[in-house]
Amino acid sequence: MGIAKFDPRELDGKRPLNGHDHGVAVFSRKPWWQMTQAVDARMFTPRIIPDNVSRAFCYEGGAPFDAETEGGGPDMFGIEWEYVPQVGGSMVRPGKPFLEDISEWREKLVWPDIEKWDWEGSAKLNNGTYLTPDNFNQMWFQTGWYERLISFMDFEGAVVAIFDEDTQPEVHALFDKLTDLYISIFDKAIKTFPEIHAFFIHDDWGSQKAPFFSPAVAEEMLVPYMRRLTDFLHSKGKFCELHSCGNIIQQVPNMIAAGWDAWAPQLMNDSHKIYELYGDKLLIAAFPQDMPENFDALPEAEQRKYAREYADEYCRPDKPSFYNFYAAHFLTPAFREELYIRSRENYSK
Repeated sequence: MGIAKFDPRELDGKRPLNGHDHGVAVFSRKPWWQMTQAVDARMFTPRIIPDNVSRAFCYEGGAPFDAETEGGGPDMFGIEWEYVPQVGGSMVRPGKPFLEDISEWREKLVWPDIEKWDWEGSAKLNNGTYLTPDNFNQMWFQTGWYERLISFMDFEGAVVAIFDEDTQPEVHALFDKLTDLYISIFDKAIKTFPEIHAFFIHDDWGSQKAPFFSPAVAEEMLVPYMRRLTDFLHSKGKFCELHSCGNIIQQVPNMIAAGWDAWAPQLMNDSHKIYELYGDKLLIAAFPQDMPENFDALPEAEQRKYAREYADEYCRPDKPSFYNFYAAHFLTPAFREELYIRSRENYSK
């Protein structure tokens, strides 16, 4: 199916594709307009997965989740997290790591029995209500491989374990078993929630200035396990997006090798450079750079000019992208409308 030319009636809400169909088109690298993930995709983080509660990040049907009263507590491995209202998230209290030595993991870790989670109750709560076929539903998963290692060992212990040649074999064995667990969780989720269309998996790799570890370390210690997971999800017809914080442009080739469909860089990254280098191989959540701090106070004509400039750089049929949720504060009504118009025109060329 070709992309129809822009019709001004679409501005009255008569868009040619619903959220699901357009989300699939975007992740298939054939968008009709610039998807704004914060608006156009539905985040799903059900309470039945303990990490969503411990990390204070639950979005699903039923009563709204109250992070301050419900957030924190044990994750799926029984590791205790503490909700910190000042930062709006949870953390494992540092100083007393669960594993002092990575070699203790076989002896000390109690692996979750996912069959004891109330999948049936969650299906009744969400299927056909929160998860509907006309939305592009993305299941978020909070704790990947390196983040899980940090939760077990604190940051210092984790970074030493992943670097040290003496401890790397134990990390490999742990990550291999973690991958088995994650595949079993996602397989169960796919069977329980048939309207999940994509998975959004967290594994932070860097700080404000640089990655935590070299590309060579990531290639050896993380890419094989991620690739096994993304291959599984793709075999089930699902898309998979990596969430990884930090200034980590050096790691983008590893994201591609690991089989991810998309990545949303944080704003300390160079959106122009990432898009130009890798936008033909990885769906990049691009963002406008060098924007005025008082953007929402600019005249509407100026806001629309910035939207057209963004669309002309990032909305190309040969190298599509989507709009980065970290830059949602620029999505004024004028910017959004002009972005829709210009990206529809550009993608239909």
